[in-house]
Amino acid sequence: MKYLGLFLTLLIVAAGCGRDMMSERGFALPEGDAIAGREAFLYMQCTQCHTIVGEEFPPVPGYEPYVQLGGQVSRVKTYGELVTAIINPSHKLAKGYAESLVSEGGESKMYIYNSYMTVQELIDIVMFLQPHYDVVAPRYAYPIYP
Repeated sequence: MKYLGLFLTLLIVAAGCGRDMMSERGFALPEGDAIAGREAFLYMQCTQCHTIVGEEFPPVPGYEPYVQLGGQVSRVKTYGELVTAIINPSHKLAKGYAESLVSEGGESKMYIYNSYMTVQELIDIVMFLQPHYDVVAPRYAYPIYP
């Protein structure tokens, strides 16, 4: 019985050792303003490369947007994923596009705004983007056996 307490203590300590210090747990920014987010999206000239399903933007001379944001997805685009995509665009490159369009040498071609964008602009852009994603259940073709 005296070893049970020691065993439980070691088990608790060992469980804490494996924690990922870069976890998104506990990460939350305040809610933003979607209207201000749209304005920041335009101001930062995100429309040089991005379109958003359901949104019309004035064209940027000399640029043709090629990465679509929003639309139907099979899972929720979380707040943390959208923040990460903006502040660390090389973390996960856009799928479904020619690699030469979205990356160079494995790094995203997206401009990194971290030194220029305020935290409030980041929050507002995420608040603007998130509702443009429509989560739909993936379709599965189940085989019918005779």
